Amino acid sequence: MDRTAEPPGGTPVGRRVVLGLLGLGAAGVAVGPYLQRAQDAVTAGDPTGLTGLLPGGGGFRYYSVAASVPDRTADTYALTVDGLVERPTTHRLADLRTMPQRRLVRDVQCVTGWRVPDTPFEGVPLAHLLDEAGVRPGARAVQFTCFDGAYTESLTLEQARRDDVLIALKLQDAPITHAHGGPVRLYVAPMYFYKSAKWLSGITVTDAVRPGYWEGNGYDIDAWVGRSNGRDDAPTG
Repeated sequence: MDRTAEPPGGTPVGRRVVLGLLGLGAAGVAVGPYLQRAQDAVTAGDPTGLTGLLPGGGGFRYYSVAASVPDRTADTYALTVDGLVERPTTHRLADLRTMPQRRLVRDVQCVTGWRVPDTPFEGVPLAHLLDEAGVRPGARAVQFTCFDGAYTESLTLEQARRDDVLIALKLQDAPITHAHGGPVRLYVAPMYFYKSAKWLSGITVTDAVRPGYWEGNGYDIDAWVGRSNGRDDAPTG
């Protein structure tokens, strides 16, 4: 699992180094616009994006693999559903809010070790969006892209249709903030939190799993909590 990745203009970064960097800090810096600006300044000269990590509130950590992430509002946000579907669609935030919602309360477990217990997420079941789009024969997986321009994730079609996988609009019973990946993020309750892609902008149905950003840097593609990445954490639900 100690594979390395060669970032542009940098030196190889091993998985142990990645985990070490992501585990740093719990000093209680406030999350919000000030954190985003501080993160932008820190990461501007970092080709790996790994120093884009500052402690957040509520037990969470702020992670970004991009030097900066644009804001999206209700007026500017859009989520596309395309690929192997009968009806490619673009959803605005208002559209997503009118769809059936599901609320889940689970522990959030990061592969770096921190855990936030009993965390409410609420949003549209991903299966609902897939059914609306009409998945075509030959589909086997779903790829997720993000408006940070860098992050990607993937699930098998079977995983994506689970009732504990959401297109999340709320975290802790409030709209998801930019710092937490809002206004819309993926939430995959039974998997390590890197699977729950922030700043979600695209859902593409594919014929095979396309490994996501961290899988290209040594993380497991199937990221079940306690049964992957060499960890034995208690399941989240």
